[in-house]
Amino acid sequence: MDHGAPIVHDVFGISWLSFNLSNIFMITVTSLIVFILSVLGARKLQMKPTGAQNVMEWILDFVKGIVNDTMNWKTGKLFLPLALTLFSYILVGNMLGVITNGVYDHNVWWKSPTADPGITLTLAAMVIVLSHFYGIKLRGGKEYVKSYFQPMWPLFPIKIIEEFSNTLTLGLRLFGNLYAGEVLLALLVGLVSSGFLGFFGGAIPFLAWQGFSVFIGGIQAFIFTMLAMVYISHKVSEEH
Repeated sequence: MDHGAPIVHDVFGISWLSFNLSNIFMITVTSLIVFILSVLGARKLQMKPTGAQNVMEWILDFVKGIVNDTMNWKTGKLFLPLALTLFSYILVGNMLGVITNGVYDHNVWWKSPTADPGITLTLAAMVIVLSHFYGIKLRGGKEYVKSYFQPMWPLFPIKIIEEFSNTLTLGLRLFGNLYAGEVLLALLVGLVSSGFLGFFGGAIPFLAWQGFSVFIGGIQAFIFTMLAMVYISHKVSEEH
């Protein structure tokens, strides 16, 4: 547990600008995996899907159900690509750290990108910014501003605070669950590799927790995508 992160400080001579090379590496790996799986799933489309196309269509139907549950389809179809991208990216990112952790020169290079608060909060901030953008675009500036004073104008300060709290809760929920899972997996790996007794004492808990982490990773991808669509729905739907 004494491993650190490969951080480059003072990039371009700017004192506050630092890069976590592990995050950049894992973001790239996750993006490539999602891209390759998407290409394989849509490369040879058939009326009777098989293999990768079958999996991709199942994921598409699942995400479409998430969007349908949060807003009417006339509006929601605009956000299906976003929801599908969020779900696929977060799901793959969550699974990478469950498989294994890669350590080189006392630095953790291979882990779940979603186990870093900077990445999850960035994803959350992107969702909130997009919700404001499409709220103005689809409803108009006047109706968008008016929504902050409905049903009563004294609620305006609370609604402003809510925007910040939504960003924090959306990002930190994902980070907290993934980070805690990876910490426990690392502890169990240490126990398993400690010796003969440690192997037999930690092997079963390790496998059990790894399986549970796969389940948690899928649930967290679903929750993040669902909440993202809920927040967007609140901005673009007239009834809200």
